[in-house]
Amino acid sequence: MDTSTNPLASSLGERIRDLSATHPVAIRRITSLAPVWTLLAMFIFFGLASPNFLTVRNLENILRQMSVLAVFATGMTFVLLLGEIDLSIAAVAGVSAMISATLFTKSGAAEPIPLLAALAAAILAGFISGFFSARFRIPTFMTTLAMQLIAGGMTTYLSKGRVITQITDVSEFLGSGRIGGPNGFPVIVVVAATSLLVGHLVLRYTRFGRYIYMTGASKPAARLAGVNTNRILLMVLTICGFTAGLAGVVGMGRLHSALPDAIPSYLMDTIGAVVLGGTSLMGGRGGIPQTLVGLLIYITLRNGLDNIPTIDIYLRDFITGWVLLVALVINTVFAGRTERDKTI
Repeated sequence: MDTSTNPLASSLGERIRDLSATHPVAIRRITSLAPVWTLLAMFIFFGLASPNFLTVRNLENILRQMSVLAVFATGMTFVLLLGEIDLSIAAVAGVSAMISATLFTKSGAAEPIPLLAALAAAILAGFISGFFSARFRIPTFMTTLAMQLIAGGMTTYLSKGRVITQITDVSEFLGSGRIGGPNGFPVIVVVAATSLLVGHLVLRYTRFGRYIYMTGASKPAARLAGVNTNRILLMVLTICGFTAGLAGVVGMGRLHSALPDAIPSYLMDTIGAVVLGGTSLMGGRGGIPQTLVGLLIYITLRNGLDNIPTIDIYLRDFITGWVLLVALVINTVFAGRTERDKTI
């Protein structure tokens, strides 16, 4: 529309420009909270649409449903801040869980050996992906795709296609235990909160965290400033491997079994939640607080739709996709553009 021939549009545009010019900080703060407004709108809508949504029991369910994804998202936030991607997290989680269960059932290994072996395997997987990407300048998309196949193949080999239902007490406690008795606080929520908190502290208050933001914003500039960007990439993918392994062990405890195949939705759900909160796929912008908001939006939407019985169960994924797409557009328009992006 040509605003020069439309007085109303021209006047509105001038008012917005004047407001942005006179109160730039306030406008930036308001628009940067677009994901928070989205989350509040969802809570209000589902609270009115379903009498069960705002109950204590359901709010606890939201936290539990979010917990495994939160552990995954901690590591993925590090990766996306670099402007990279890790496609192997679901497969790494699957092989970590299978290694733990196999050692426990077939080798009779005592705790904490199964747990440590599972985490070590996940760390090694992340390290290998990071090493080949950093050393040979192979895009992380390709190295982690290869690792996805490697980890998935190892899971199939160890499981022989069978579900293992005998898991360690440590995994059972982390995934399904409660603090303070049967009606106490879920341990899995504590694990998720600890993961997010540690990730936030590292990104916000350490030199390593600052180097991640610098590298994600501009790798050439970071190199000129003396940052070893290859080492940063290696460390970040190793961290993502560790969080994937931890999520695999915790998820095994929540499901009370180790599965012969990775759960493919973990990958897309993790990336979707992190980006939905405001972390840029291009790197250099975002963080754990944004990831937390994105996780809450994602799980609230799924949980809220499940609490509305009038919605056809076969349409829920369709509705979820459209709502998330609209939320992503809103969040990108209001919170995702930098000054450089506005020239595009």
